Amino acid sequence: MTHFPTFSAGPPVGRLLAVLAVFFAPATLQAATAFEADRVRVLQLAPSNPMERNFPAALPSLLEHLNETTTIRVHPDPLFIDSFADERLRRHPLLYVNFGDRRDWTLSEAEKAGLKSFLERGGFLYLDAGITTEFLRDDPRYGQSHSFADWEIHPSLEELFRELFPDSAFERLPRQHPLFRSFHAGLPPPDELPDSVRDYVINEKWPQGTYSFLQLRVNGRTAVLASPIIAMGWGRTAIGTWANTISFRVRESAEGLDEQLREAAYAGARFEAVREDGRKDTIFCQQAATPSWVQEPNGRWRIFRYYHSREISDYAHRYYTQLGVNLFVYALTQ
Repeated sequence: MTHFPTFSAGPPVGRLLAVLAVFFAPATLQAATAFEADRVRVLQLAPSNPMERNFPAALPSLLEHLNETTTIRVHPDPLFIDSFADERLRRHPLLYVNFGDRRDWTLSEAEKAGLKSFLERGGFLYLDAGITTEFLRDDPRYGQSHSFADWEIHPSLEELFRELFPDSAFERLPRQHPLFRSFHAGLPPPDELPDSVRDYVINEKWPQGTYSFLQLRVNGRTAVLASPIIAMGWGRTAIGTWANTISFRVRESAEGLDEQLREAAYAGARFEAVREDGRKDTIFCQQAATPSWVQEPNGRWRIFRYYHSREISDYAHRYYTQLGVNLFVYALTQ
């Protein structure tokens, strides 16, 4: 979602080349030709062994899909860096980071300087799983397998970016934001979804194909974007099948349920989740990282029901891939 200088009308690839010409210093333009001249290279933070990162097939699969379905040309293989102090941040404008791939978000002074310079010079950072709701924070693995809508940045990221940009704060990305229409508009056709989940998906889970995003603006432009994990929906195997299975978590109510849940004896953990309007849900978990029911700020109580099927999983993958395409198209063409 980097807002680079405006160029004359033309196909996205032409704009990308102009973007690169502006972003790169002259000395690095020659280095850029080491890969195909019309392809952007996406950086990915991998602090340890790149093969041990979460969802290793995710970003390459999405970049390949981007090449196949849009006129944008990106190198299909991410360029790995192990630190925000890496000099390659000066040569490439787009950085993907899975929050769970880094265990310690206490940055060195060199990393702080490198990240701040990257963003101030026009770079764009996407923090996948940068939103990890409270009941998923006890174990780094929880935020990789559950995508729960919340509008609060992870506390360690809030602390970091408050230090880097004290005059800026993460704010909600409006559902009418152009990102959600940059290539795909709306949801994939929901006809294949079971009746038990279709209306909830359309009206509550992903209304009009939107999602829970927070943005941080630097020098008047969106420089950082964060969301719950979506890379779990990108990856494909070597034979083209989806790399993992995704289920749906649906909020449901029934006659008399409010009273039953209100009066139920409960000694387990309670967590808060920030809603889009700033109000908070109270989440009740009987098992770790698995919400059972919720008390909503309007006084309503609902239970969480979990649905599993091939149709549901395939649909979730298509949606997350569509969302990833919109994100990268917006970041690279605005």
